[in-house]
Amino acid sequence: MSGVSRDSRVSRAAGELPASARAFLEGPHTATLSTLRPDSTLHVTPVRFTFDAATGLARVTTRAGARKALNVTAGRTAARAALCQVDGFRWVTLEGRAVTTDEPTRVAEAVRRYTARYRVAPPAPPDLIVMEITVERALSLNV
Repeated sequence: MSGVSRDSRVSRAAGELPASARAFLEGPHTATLSTLRPDSTLHVTPVRFTFDAATGLARVTTRAGARKALNVTAGRTAARAALCQVDGFRWVTLEGRAVTTDEPTRVAEAVRRYTARYRVAPPAPPDLIVMEITVERALSLNV
């Protein structure tokens, strides 16, 4: 990449994100979500998500039968995921352990946060669940 040195990329714990990166993650952007299929190949899909900087928890609402959810469920406690939000040459990637749940209060919290961020409720299929990613590392550039 011209004009960008390797030193301008920053990796840190989720709790150490600067205010500018947290603000970037509050805008109504989409991201790519990367998960591993059971055969260890990468599955990447666009998603909308929320990030709670205070707890380091990212949330993605989805259907229980969606490939991304099946990948995380198949990975059990070892499931990992990465969210990457990009806007031009600015980006933040959030990486961590992922779980899925259909627990009503956790799904409701994800829907509440999604609606606040995107100003519209997420799709509500009958098998709506939430994927929760406990962010262990955040990488960023130009935010």
